Amino acid sequence: MPTTSSSGRGSGSTATNPPGNQTPNTPDINESEIARLKVDQLRDRLRRRGVTGTADMRKDDLVEALVKSMRDGAKKSTSAGAGGSSRGSSSAKKSTSSSANPPGNQTPNTPDIDESEIARLKVDELRSRLRARGVTGTSDMHKPDLVKALVKSLRDDSGSGSGSRSGSSGGGVRTGSQTSKSIKYSQEVTSVDDEPERPGRSLVTTDHEVIRQWAEARKGVPCTVDGTEHDGHAGVLRFDFPSNGREERLRELSWEEWFRAFDERRLNFIYQEERSDGRQSNFFRLESPDREDG
Repeated sequence: MPTTSSSGRGSGSTATNPPGNQTPNTPDINESEIARLKVDQLRDRLRRRGVTGTADMRKDDLVEALVKSMRDGAKKSTSAGAGGSSRGSSSAKKSTSSSANPPGNQTPNTPDIDESEIARLKVDELRSRLRARGVTGTSDMHKPDLVKALVKSLRDDSGSGSGSRSGSSGGGVRTGSQTSKSIKYSQEVTSVDDEPERPGRSLVTTDHEVIRQWAEARKGVPCTVDGTEHDGHAGVLRFDFPSNGREERLRELSWEEWFRAFDERRLNFIYQEERSDGRQSNFFRLESPDREDG
């Protein structure tokens, strides 16, 4: 009799909770199976469920977090299924939301911003993209903050429209009644994919990314000449190159400040990639069709 009673209890327990599942009423959550996953797999599954801040978590914490996320999801699913006519309304709302925003994008009306994809970028890639967008102060930021900052920057641009980054795409040369011969005879560059026709060729652009990459390839830092500021705006624009030695009168600017002044003054960036002998060139000049020097 004791044996039969024990067997009956064991059978009932097994039927309720399958082996390896310590979470009642959640037959699809097998904790033993989850515990066998590798750390990278756990982090990937958590990212896909919208859980952030996993970079510094140990395996036990990752397992616990994934189980909790799955359990919470199961509870929501059960709750959603018990509402009668309201269930249909909720389902319709969910369907509308899903079609408006593709999976992985939690930012309404911004189909090009895939937050799940951004979250999978490495820290160095996130910092590089933020620098390219003129965002500074990223060196001490952790990954979740970098992801938020990049999403915010992308969202701000999407919300403000194409006019918010004058000159940042297209690279169209600014012309006027006093356009210099240097600009007229220079090869126009409109993107980072454009190549000089020959070594030593004079080039001209207004594209922010072209200018930034050119300067950073030479370790140039965006600066203004100290003492030339006026009305709270940056003064004469320059780059500080290590090869030239530190100039005391130069004051460092953020890329955002530098490009703001560049666009406000309708400047063109005239430069060389290489000298005629093929060596890298640091030559550049800023000119405006209104003859205002940079």
